[in-house]
Amino acid sequence: MTAGISTNHNKNERPVAPIRLETMSLTTVVKVLDTFSRNTGKLIAWLTLAMMALTSLIVLLRYGFDIGSIALQESVTYLHATVFLLAAAYTLLDDEHVRVDIFYRSFNPRQKAWVNAVGGIVFLLPVSLFLLGVSWSFVSASWAIKESSGDAGGIAAVYLLKSLLPLAAFTLALQGLANVLSSAILLVSEQQTVSKNDRA
Repeated sequence: MTAGISTNHNKNERPVAPIRLETMSLTTVVKVLDTFSRNTGKLIAWLTLAMMALTSLIVLLRYGFDIGSIALQESVTYLHATVFLLAAAYTLLDDEHVRVDIFYRSFNPRQKAWVNAVGGIVFLLPVSLFLLGVSWSFVSASWAIKESSGDAGGIAAVYLLKSLLPLAAFTLALQGLANVLSSAILLVSEQQTVSKNDRA
């Protein structure tokens, strides 16, 4: 007996669909990718506390002791870029990204799955791969010269900062793939259920 689709689920959880043997491997892939994005995102989220502490320290040193540090100021930029770029996949996983939500909120799970699948294939994955491709030579050139800060006393690791671009594109593509597969599993499983009911 196959369980029906649950429409009463937390927005952070994948829709519950009937799982058959042919979808078991895809389900495993989705779970692995989701777990990677979730663990990575939770780890990176702690950097916001470090960024807050560093910002407070910079203000204290500057206005309390008249001490300035280019490296400390740049470190906040590095942390902000890391959080913004590498937490994008985690944001997508929890469906907290910006969405033009005119009709989507009123859609049923199957309609939402179609939107997510088509949107991922047509927009998200191509854009992620494009960003990965165009940023590769840009980052490679920076690594070749070990690019450092243009300001005296700055962080000598600009090439690491720029490396966040292709890394963000890669992690976003992975989560985009997980979303597409998750939607496909839901659609196929429901279709199988409908077909079985039609034959009954």
